[in-house]
Amino acid sequence: MNKRKKIFITGATSGVGLLLAKNLHTAGHEIWASGRNFEVLKHLDELGIYTIQADLTEEQSFEELFHQMGTPDTIILCAGVGTFAYLSELEDKDMRQMMHVNVIAPMLLTKYFAEKMKERWSGHIIFVASQAGKVATPKASAYAASKHAILGFANSVRMELKEFGIYVTTINPGPIDTPFLDLADQTGNYRDKLSKHLLSPERVVVAITKTVERPVREVDLPSYMSLTSKLYAVFPKTVETLGKSFFNKK
Repeated sequence: MNKRKKIFITGATSGVGLLLAKNLHTAGHEIWASGRNFEVLKHLDELGIYTIQADLTEEQSFEELFHQMGTPDTIILCAGVGTFAYLSELEDKDMRQMMHVNVIAPMLLTKYFAEKMKERWSGHIIFVASQAGKVATPKASAYAASKHAILGFANSVRMELKEFGIYVTTINPGPIDTPFLDLADQTGNYRDKLSKHLLSPERVVVAITKTVERPVREVDLPSYMSLTSKLYAVFPKTVETLGKSFFNKK
């Protein structure tokens, strides 16, 4: 470890966020974890991790909420929700929730902490985005839209904040083997169809941890996804045609 950092992690009560909080704490960093699950937060608190119970769908004053924490060296925006269904079957409330948790909340948090980081001319903002933000698929319209939005946001603020010594990284994983999949797809078809391609949460955590120590612009997981997204950007129709059976998760 290069130096002990103060790190704030959202979505730290499940999946990648939870494992990441524990691993970075074990590595000696000062971790501030937020999430909705009180019991998990209590467990993290017992490990020596600072915890903040927060529902990112609720309007609140971030300045008041994070006054005690101060300004972290790194913020890792892990919180995310998804519902995989055809557009005609999506509930309006689910669409709103995806946009609020996956886009609006990270944008507001970034704005708040970026101003604090600019005052000291250093910082690192890490967005846990998704390959869905680069290559859209059926039954993921609203989710893909939210991830497209956060990638666009990150790309813009990266240019704005560079002169202040603030790094911005996007982590773009494919589907991860976490409870997120079971909540996003009640049918179980998504998990069954992509079982051979699921990333382990440990692999994603290792990639994020490396980025904490040595900031980079973006990380695609698995690495071959970088080529896939570039091909999609240049030859979208061809990729959609060749990958139709893979994309069409019925």
